[in-house]
Amino acid sequence: MIHFDNISKRYPGGHEALSHTSFRLGKGQMAFLTGHSGAGKSTLLKLIAMIERPTRGQIFLDGVNLNNISNRKIPYIRRNIGIIFQNHHLLYDRSVFDNVAMPLIIQGYRQHEIHKRVRAALNQVGLLKKEKMDPITLSGGEQQRVGIARAIVHKPLLLLADEPTGNLDPELSLEIMQLFARFNQVGTTVLIASHDLDLIEQMGAPVISLADGRIVHNGLPFTADSVA
Repeated sequence: MIHFDNISKRYPGGHEALSHTSFRLGKGQMAFLTGHSGAGKSTLLKLIAMIERPTRGQIFLDGVNLNNISNRKIPYIRRNIGIIFQNHHLLYDRSVFDNVAMPLIIQGYRQHEIHKRVRAALNQVGLLKKEKMDPITLSGGEQQRVGIARAIVHKPLLLLADEPTGNLDPELSLEIMQLFARFNQVGTTVLIASHDLDLIEQMGAPVISLADGRIVHNGLPFTADSVA
């Protein structure tokens, strides 16, 4: 599903966020990215989502070489990706329903299909009864669930999460991680950046550890699919 081949990313000013990074995450796998602040976790996720481009090396997503994708075609690649941030990036002047519907509206779905998919996504995260509420009235954990519903509403093949539990207490954090595990169980590939080692240990998924832009541990299993 994801293949990093000797990837480096250098930002203007000379800071190299990733150096000679290579790994494979197979379709349907779930894994965690760990490392100190500034280790390169967020940059790695941004490269997959094509928010950033690599300085060197090649990235393949579901067999497609992202280096060959023009800026004009990036939105089509992102239709297969759900992205969840620590800061939810919700629209506080829109209802919960409208926030979750936004990706479908942008992609031109019909109204009937939008209503069907949004309610299904909200039901999956336990917020169906709060679809008409304003996000500002929800707790931090509920707001994060709205962000997750928005990320999965278009049924992406790949789910990326950048410190999704950073602002939550341990109990809520575990609930959010268990949600990701449920999505993975139905075939979604999941990659989560997190610094919470205790929580990661509870989940039992493979771990990729970064330090100063380099992979220092790769616990991903090698599977036949991981070479695709």
